[in-house]
Amino acid sequence: MTETILIVEDEPSLQETLAYNLKKEGYVVEAVGDGRSALEAARRLKPDLIVLDIMLPEMDGFEVARVLRKEMSAAILMLTARDDEIDRVVGLEVGADDYLTKPFSMRELLARVKAQLRRGRLLREELGKSNEAAPHETLTFENLSINLTRREVTLGGEVLALKPKEYELLLFFAEHKSHMLSREFVLERVWGWDYVGDSRTVDVHVRWLRQKIEKDSAIPTRIVTVRGGGYRFEG
Repeated sequence: MTETILIVEDEPSLQETLAYNLKKEGYVVEAVGDGRSALEAARRLKPDLIVLDIMLPEMDGFEVARVLRKEMSAAILMLTARDDEIDRVVGLEVGADDYLTKPFSMRELLARVKAQLRRGRLLREELGKSNEAAPHETLTFENLSINLTRREVTLGGEVLALKPKEYELLLFFAEHKSHMLSREFVLERVWGWDYVGDSRTVDVHVRWLRQKIEKDSAIPTRIVTVRGGGYRFEG
């Protein structure tokens, strides 16, 4: 099945260049130039990937990502004109899967696009296998439950609002309960070996998870830090 990419970029020349090169790779591509049009197009297309600029008219990329992340699991690759860590952190916080700083080479963008789409395919395959093997499988750790079929996490019976990457990270920890996992290993297995970011990405997502599943995120008992090593999930 041909994958669909939505480009959200208000600079006409860059929008045209991105669309041309992605179409050459065989993807179905649609492009829009403002935030509100992005929401409309994403809801209509249900794309596999959204290439999303931060600085947009009508509604900025952060807000677009925040809204869409509540509605769909499409991968989001954010584009920023500033090499500013706050942009990257906020982008991750609202649900982006990766970011790229302008100016960038088309080769690098295509590599990141392919990496995100490949990860999406692998996740869908794994979920399909889980559904076939155990359609109602749930991992339970006291009052914390992970439903593999619905990709849903509950704490004390209440459904937690987890971003897709938070769910994947928690599931990975749960599947390796009591094992010490280095940041580099987690980054490779959850984000993919060709992810260009660094291990701070893992730390940021662990912090968000702790805020949602720990009684006291400052004194974690479920996801504990292993000094000089990484993290260990205690359940």
